[in-house]
Amino acid sequence: MVRRAAALGGVLVVLFLLFFGIKGCADSAKKSSLRDYNTNVASLARDSDTQVSRPFFQLLSNPGRTSPVNVEAQINQYRATADDQAKRARATDVPGQMTDAHRYVITALDLRAEALTKIADQIRAALGTGDASSKAVDAIAGDMQAFLTSDVLWSQRVAPLIKQELDSNDVTGQVTPLSRSLPNLGWLDPGTVAGRLGAQGGGTSGAVAPGAHGHGLVAVAVGPTTLQPGSVNRIPAATSPVFTVRLQNQGDNPERRVVVNLKISGAGRPITAKSVVDQTQPGQTASVNIALGKRPPVGTPVTIAVAVGPVPGEKKTDNNRQEYPALFTR
Repeated sequence: MVRRAAALGGVLVVLFLLFFGIKGCADSAKKSSLRDYNTNVASLARDSDTQVSRPFFQLLSNPGRTSPVNVEAQINQYRATADDQAKRARATDVPGQMTDAHRYVITALDLRAEALTKIADQIRAALGTGDASSKAVDAIAGDMQAFLTSDVLWSQRVAPLIKQELDSNDVTGQVTPLSRSLPNLGWLDPGTVAGRLGAQGGGTSGAVAPGAHGHGLVAVAVGPTTLQPGSVNRIPAATSPVFTVRLQNQGDNPERRVVVNLKISGAGRPITAKSVVDQTQPGQTASVNIALGKRPPVGTPVTIAVAVGPVPGEKKTDNNRQEYPALFTR
């Protein structure tokens, strides 16, 4: 009886050890799978931000460096990358506890890819002229809502749900992945989008007011130096020179969000900059300052081109633009 009792006790001890050993292994495997999932989602968030959202909005903030066709092609490349990231998300190994969180991950990435598709379809029209430009700008501003929605899903669903499961399973030492695609809420406003794109305007689609529309370029100055189109203008090369552009509303109607572009070419890669005049009044002049943002080339002849963007209904545009030969000196 004693031997049988001892043998039974030994069996119980072995079963006890096996039970807790297996449970410990299962718990360790569960924690490991949760850590791996968190790492995978963090990689998706980082790649979405750095490979898609950040360069995309940098491109939209200065599209004048290349042609509208090239801008469209670049946006389509970002869209393809966003599609690949959504496919990666679908192929991710998802622990059962993370099913709800992962559903929102996929939705957020899909929203970004879909927004890029729609914006690519509109961007050439937006960078053009006429009523089609205004309508395209309005559409692009509306498409930006998808980026905002994806950010809300990530901050209010993805990150909290992942953290909840990590905490409930005692998984420590993890940083919950965050992702933000929309840089600021200004991208939701058609007027702001038009200004950043250098487009002729936003929020102005529809019938054009009767009467003449348009502007004329009056003068361009750098500090005390007023540029002359017929001769080489010698300009001290400041670290970041500021150009003052004067224009006149030569139509019969007030105009809003008038874009003024400046380009320096002839010495390597062109330097571009722009600014926006919020509103002009018929017959009156307005001034806008355009900061170059970088030091211009010194000692090399260049051409400074300044252009006032056309507004809806403008028919005469030959007086909107002027070129100035120039030489920046030390």
